[in-house]
Amino acid sequence: MIRMTEGLFQDDDLVRIVSREGLLIAAGGAASLLQTAHPQVAQGVYDHSYTAADPLRRLQNTMGWVYAVVFGTRDEAERFSALVRKGHESVTGPGYEANDPELQVWVAATLFAVAAQFYQLVFRRAFTDEELAEFYGQSKVYATILGCPEDRMPATYPEFRRYYAHMVNTIQITDASRAIAEQVLNPRLPAGAAARPGLAAIRLLTAGLMPAPIREQYGWKWDAGRERRFRLLVAGLAAVYPRLPMRVRTLPREYYLFTTRRMLDKLARSSRPVLTVRSGSSFQQPA
Repeated sequence: MIRMTEGLFQDDDLVRIVSREGLLIAAGGAASLLQTAHPQVAQGVYDHSYTAADPLRRLQNTMGWVYAVVFGTRDEAERFSALVRKGHESVTGPGYEANDPELQVWVAATLFAVAAQFYQLVFRRAFTDEELAEFYGQSKVYATILGCPEDRMPATYPEFRRYYAHMVNTIQITDASRAIAEQVLNPRLPAGAAARPGLAAIRLLTAGLMPAPIREQYGWKWDAGRERRFRLLVAGLAAVYPRLPMRVRTLPREYYLFTTRRMLDKLARSSRPVLTVRSGSSFQQPA
């Protein structure tokens, strides 16, 4: 099959520089639970998600979409996003629609905010305002490629900061939000007990990256001891991860792009659908 080789971004665009780092998947819980702090997002995910039953498939769909949009060809990004939009058409219920631009803006905002926060912590690098403006502008794609009109997004980075601060300080989470958090932070994985140390680290990262007003609503314990352990964990990651070979750090991208391309090629050769993308795949859109 012939591919359109032009992507939506270039290799030196910040959205690619940040998103290529496989470690960002560890921050996916924070982005996901920020998304479902929004009551309408939470209810849609609670009513339609397969997160609890198959967390690994949720991760597969989520990361496949993210990497296709950022690193795939234009054709791959648009075709996968069309599948997501189609899947979201059925994700409706009292007071919510998955394709609602308001919800798409919030999801894109969380993906940008968490990625920028975690990248700067791990690489011990503070982005300039100009870099944050560039990265934010590129991250709008997470909403616009799903059909959100660009003028529904905060136009500039300063406007984004005001929007994000308002949302973080006014969102009221629901019982659905809390139920999803339990599923995300305590998934049923094939590794069983062997996964417990890794999951404990993910839970600590998730709580540490979560804005305090929302963390408090989730009811997560956060004191000086937890703060200290969070900072030690991040310091350990910052000391080791950036020194790994680039080919190791980008292995998740290569894997998920490979599986995404295989799926899209199979779909193109077939007259029948081979994938139904359902909500709950951090297309809430996202880890």
